[in-house]
Amino acid sequence: MDTNNMQDDTSHLDLLVFKISGREFGINVAKVQEIIIYEPLTPVPLAHPSVEGIFMPRGDMITVIDLKQALRLGNSEPKGNFILTNFNSLNMAFHVEEIKGIHSTSWADIMKPNGATGPLEEGLTTGIVKDGDSLIIVLDFEKIVSEIDPETGLKVQDIDKLGNRKRIDIPILVVEDSILLNRLIVESLSKAGYTNLTHTANGQEAWELIEQWRDEGTLDEHVRCVITDIEMPRMDGHMLTKLIKEGKGTNRLKVVIFSSMINDATRKKGDDLGVDVQMTKPEIGLLVGELDKLLGVTAD
Repeated sequence: MDTNNMQDDTSHLDLLVFKISGREFGINVAKVQEIIIYEPLTPVPLAHPSVEGIFMPRGDMITVIDLKQALRLGNSEPKGNFILTNFNSLNMAFHVEEIKGIHSTSWADIMKPNGATGPLEEGLTTGIVKDGDSLIIVLDFEKIVSEIDPETGLKVQDIDKLGNRKRIDIPILVVEDSILLNRLIVESLSKAGYTNLTHTANGQEAWELIEQWRDEGTLDEHVRCVITDIEMPRMDGHMLTKLIKEGKGTNRLKVVIFSSMINDATRKKGDDLGVDVQMTKPEIGLLVGELDKLLGVTAD
């Protein structure tokens, strides 16, 4: 199946575009709760240099990240906007210099950065998308936050609490564009006994493998369950799920969405597409438990 020219609401992406140091950056609108004009903050003693302070809109205490400082572009001046967000079950705000507007695009149009684009684009972004003559850098907010507070990252220590488990040979395909998270998920699942793992960097790569195995008649040997992120360049997790669940010979595969973006809207979309389990990062220990139930595995 040619997925390059597919037009589908599943792959639609709206980015809130903002500017820092003259450069354009983007965040998935699904992560944004509100935009607030800059207001004075209360500093936090001994906080990370990128933590600018806290404020309390409507009585809720929110930590504000100086995004300019987090991107190593200098320190923000006391003006601009706060972007209030929710992901990984966290409410946080990011201080930016200027809000430009909404850019509508598709996950298929998101280009994966590489070493030629520079260290910022390679290390702290989900991808890059063209907007006319401009380039919008889609930031990896999960990585930015985890570098500031490692406790918000994948809770790999929870795997140790599971104790010694037997080897489980059920083939699983892990789909995650973050190099670090991809490695940590694979290592955590392996430690929990799920050792028959294949992993790819986005939905397009995963679907091409699934199609290949199906056409070869070896699908069951290579994959029975797919664990996928939502936000990924080339093809996101929702489009991958749609192709799997509607595909001839692939719809029997179990699909688990493991993402920072599990909210009411994305959960409904996942349910409508036939996702079997939806889990919020960073609860890798709970993911193992859900896998056990989904695949009929006993821990002893």
